[in-house]
Amino acid sequence: MNQEVFAALADALRRGEDVALVTIVGARGSTPQRVGAKMLVYGDGRTVGTIGGGCYENDAFWKAREALSSHRALTVKYELSDDFAEESGLICGGQMEVFIEPVEPAPDVYVFGAGHVGAHLARMAHDTGFRVHLVDDRQKFADATLFPEGVAVEAADIPGWLAAHPLPPSAYAVIVTRGHRHDLDALRALAGQRLRYVGLIGSRAKVRRLFDALVAEGTAPGALAAVHAPIGLDIGAITPQEIAVAILAELIAVRRGKTSEAGTVGASLRWADALPGD
Repeated sequence: MNQEVFAALADALRRGEDVALVTIVGARGSTPQRVGAKMLVYGDGRTVGTIGGGCYENDAFWKAREALSSHRALTVKYELSDDFAEESGLICGGQMEVFIEPVEPAPDVYVFGAGHVGAHLARMAHDTGFRVHLVDDRQKFADATLFPEGVAVEAADIPGWLAAHPLPPSAYAVIVTRGHRHDLDALRALAGQRLRYVGLIGSRAKVRRLFDALVAEGTAPGALAAVHAPIGLDIGAITPQEIAVAILAELIAVRRGKTSEAGTVGASLRWADALPGD
């Protein structure tokens, strides 16, 4: 049975699909399954494998769905008492401990801009397990020989590239181009897309100007409220390397289900609340 689960898990990772793996890690007394029994839970409710059936498996199923949303693992203990066994239709009276782990494929991060910050971020994100796509319209910066193997580098007009390459909802998008106009073009192309993360580099004043410009063009303020801007965790970063570290830290925080003031409840939402001006 576990072979079927492992095969399904491998297939899901190849497809880039998030799943939750439920494993019995402790058992005492009479339990319907042994330690090591596994069940795979998909976001759409499909399952592969079993940890024994009954109400506790149903409870573990819903906790697995929650783990997929929160991106956090958890351990659950079940007392298979007579009442629980009767409700489950099972004859057992032991204790069982279940580990529920969201399993995600390596997340895709799209870095728009291969200048100093973008180049450092691309290298570090690759080293920390992200699948990195780097796009810049300058050939000398978008040079694959400057980056580790596995970083996908393309020299292309960024808005045009985005129009031809819709990003998946699980994607992380980082806007760190060489200037305000290019940042605005990239943000215009990304605004309103339902992505895991969108971040924009720049000061609060710059962010405000770009957001105001897009709203004046007709972009809904709500489409900008989820943008992480100014980008990155506030660690006092100054150099391009430090700024890249701050951005990467925020990407990791989002990936691991943490929150930060610089994110969706941070500067961008305060900006939206302050319309039409402060």
